[in-house]
Amino acid sequence: MAHIPVLLEAVLEALKPSAGCLFLDATFGGGGHTRALLEAAQGVTVVALDEDPEAQERSEALKPFYGERFQFYSMNFEELETLQEGPFDGILFDLGVSSFQLDTPQRGFSFRFSGALDMRMNPHAGMSVATFLKTARREALEEAIRDFGEEPQWKRVVRGLLEAREKTPIQDTLKLAALVCEILRCQPHPGRTHPATRTFQGLRIAVNRELEVLHRALPQALEKLKPGGILAVISFHSLEDRIVKRAFKRFAGLPEHRGDGIPMQERLPGLGRVWKDVAPTTQECERNPRSRSARLRIFQKN
Repeated sequence: MAHIPVLLEAVLEALKPSAGCLFLDATFGGGGHTRALLEAAQGVTVVALDEDPEAQERSEALKPFYGERFQFYSMNFEELETLQEGPFDGILFDLGVSSFQLDTPQRGFSFRFSGALDMRMNPHAGMSVATFLKTARREALEEAIRDFGEEPQWKRVVRGLLEAREKTPIQDTLKLAALVCEILRCQPHPGRTHPATRTFQGLRIAVNRELEVLHRALPQALEKLKPGGILAVISFHSLEDRIVKRAFKRFAGLPEHRGDGIPMQERLPGLGRVWKDVAPTTQECERNPRSRSARLRIFQKN
């Protein structure tokens, strides 16, 4: 299974790995970014995190090549403040679902395959989507579909899911996708976004607490940076990107919203500066379609 790290050249350009640098890869995934950092210069050290047990298994392949220059911890990045290592020259987050998770039917992330409706980043912790659909109150379903999935027809989807679960449990990816299509009276067409895409996104974000975890992790990452260190975050949808954009503005002492209008003399002292965000090139999108919606935001600590 080929793994192509997203925005790799831009990440390396931002982090500028050189001998003696210490980096944190907060989302190891397939290990593409970690490996590239380790290969960029002799003496680079990388600490990597991932709560997915399968990512831990993949990390074992790097240890014989890099020895003490590579360390892996099986943990959620919302706990990165507990790391003994640091401060770091650079910290990277590559958010969202990895290609390994999407391409493994039994993980339940994709409606391209039939699989158990799980979607947990760590399948040994928390609640699966199947359990969430069975037990969630209406308010929790509304938040998942309306707020996290940004589904315009969220009322119809929530009502349809509530009615469907009264008849039989919703436990399979293809059955959920078909149900959403039936609710929306819309069938998938080649070249168009699948009608169930937003529902799947919302449910995944809900069971993994993805936005809450990101909110908690970014200030911890800033604390773990050396002066002059770089915090780089790759996001794949507007909800994540908005959190990162606002956090970086807050760190820089800038207004988070257009209408904030904080006078210069009343602004908090900035802790660093925000770099221009980076989008994938046309060539990268052609080479790696997963990168199409990616956005890299960069913050440099004072």
